[in-house]
Amino acid sequence: MSKQAMREESERLVREAMEKKSISIKKGDTRIEAKCGKCGTINKVTAAPGETRVKYKCKECGHQQNAL
Repeated sequence: MSKQAMREESERLVREAMEKKSISIKKGDTRIEAKCGKCGTINKVTAAPGETRVKYKCKECGHQQNAL
């Protein structure tokens, strides 16, 4: 089986699964590594789908900030 044939087969299988509604696609939370503007520590911040700015507090110095 050639690569093109395998690609077409996989696309067909995905289309069939989407038509049957047997596959559900969910959006998960985004994980952002933000650097503190005061002390420079890296903080891991979680953002919900659709959010552009997330407020968080630095884990080292406690400075309130916004992550993009």
